[in-house]
Amino acid sequence: MRSDIIVQKYGGSSVADPERIRNVARRVSAAYERRSPRIVVVVSAMGKTTDQLIALAHQITPHPDPRELDLLLSTGEIVSIALLAMALRDLGHEAISLTGYQAGIRTESRYGAARILDVDPMRIRRELERGRIVIVAGFQGFTEEFDVTTLGRGGSDTTAVALAAALEASACEIYTDVDGVFTADPRIVPEARQLQDISYEEMLELASQGAKVMAARAVELGELFDQPILVASSFSDRPGTLIHRGVSMEKGNKVRGIAHDVNVGKVTIVGVPDRPGIAAQVFGPLAEAGISVDVIVQNTGQHGKTDLSYSVAKGDLSKAEALTREVAKAIGAEAVTTAGDLGKVSIVGSGMQSAPGYAARMFEALYRAGINIEMITTSEIRITCIVAADRVPDAVRSLHAAFELETRDNP
Repeated sequence: MRSDIIVQKYGGSSVADPERIRNVARRVSAAYERRSPRIVVVVSAMGKTTDQLIALAHQITPHPDPRELDLLLSTGEIVSIALLAMALRDLGHEAISLTGYQAGIRTESRYGAARILDVDPMRIRRELERGRIVIVAGFQGFTEEFDVTTLGRGGSDTTAVALAAALEASACEIYTDVDGVFTADPRIVPEARQLQDISYEEMLELASQGAKVMAARAVELGELFDQPILVASSFSDRPGTLIHRGVSMEKGNKVRGIAHDVNVGKVTIVGVPDRPGIAAQVFGPLAEAGISVDVIVQNTGQHGKTDLSYSVAKGDLSKAEALTREVAKAIGAEAVTTAGDLGKVSIVGSGMQSAPGYAARMFEALYRAGINIEMITTSEIRITCIVAADRVPDAVRSLHAAFELETRDNP
């Protein structure tokens, strides 16, 4: 049985300046008066504050200490929560701001991308019982040693879903600068259509493959605790998109959306000895360094040699290349090459797993657009192609048209 608590999250664009903070305060006030007197609000840093703080740190040193950098970055959200609490008090509400530590968000000791271990919502519940609106700093937590950590990209989404789960909230609402989840990025495909709802599994695939409307880790938490998540705009009253388990599939709608990402790099090891254990030697050091590998392709071995390629985020490319060169030398590979001008495009839809022909249709659409495919990877509900970064927008438009996603009942 869920409580009457509502958790709302507002992103950086929603609190980018004083007027937008006052707008958020008015929205929270309206929810408090019409829907529930027990509201928890999670807030990101104002606008580009996090990027500015990172730039500031690099003006001091090219290699900021991870612990101190997390402490610095956490101040962005602290500014936001204090200002929002002031705005709500100005509207006549009792409000209190809490840091991640004060809100009981405990994390592992991995600076820059810590994962939440548990949430102790006792302080939040106590403040709600006093009739206060609770404003929590997103993106941050604390370790067993009481050090401040940050949760990585999309960390405020993760904070909101984790709090909603811990509080057994009746609603978890993620407010951003878009109206919801669309069949593709509307900036690339103007005719992209907003989805009324989407499953956790489909949203996780879209988020993992580049859709920036929702953080993948937040979706994972939502699915784990069966916490429905509403994604909507903080600048309008449109209904948004509900992410939940029981999706009513639109008739005939197999492909739900197109995701893309231009932040892709590729590493290829040429002339790898074709023997057991090589893959473990190649990818072990990458895992130890915290580098996530996406697509992996190994050619059929000939004359005892094979070529092995994998993709990573472009920001990890130089580090991945250095580690791979060390491994290549140790295993006797012939060469290592890299490419940093790549992107990926994916079609996602749970209906694909029970119907044939989607891969062929995707490849045909890209062929007709004159787009060369570098690598391919699939899951039960996703097909992803690595292509040249400058052709990604063309690929998204071609696939959106090929699968007729601008209409409600695409085949």
